[in-house]
Amino acid sequence: METKRSSATTIDEYIADFPKDIQDILQKIRRIVQEAAPEAREAIKYQIPTFTLNRNLVHFAAFKNHIGFYPTPSGTAKFRKQLSSYQAAKGSVQFPLDQPIPYELIREIVVFRVKEEQQKTAAKARPKKKTT
Repeated sequence: METKRSSATTIDEYIADFPKDIQDILQKIRRIVQEAAPEAREAIKYQIPTFTLNRNLVHFAAFKNHIGFYPTPSGTAKFRKQLSSYQAAKGSVQFPLDQPIPYELIREIVVFRVKEEQQKTAAKARPKKKTT
């Protein structure tokens, strides 16, 4: 499987560009995000599948040898210990295709990101205190 720049405008189009075994992995990740973040919206950003909840929630993508998962820097920092066996950087992690994909960990990260975004939204909605 070659890695290529996608011209997809929907997540369905993006996933359809890959072989069946990779499609299955991407669809499972998509379902996990949909279940953990039912209010999130689907989009293509940075030419990869993205879920937003007021702001970017998570991104994911398929590459030649791995699935890239991008839960923002806070998502990778919070789960640093659980992600330690994977190649990771600030805000991203690579799940090798020759190893089982940690779907439950992905779910936990998405749940964390939803709570984080809800807290940010609630904090912005609170009236600011006046200083005298």
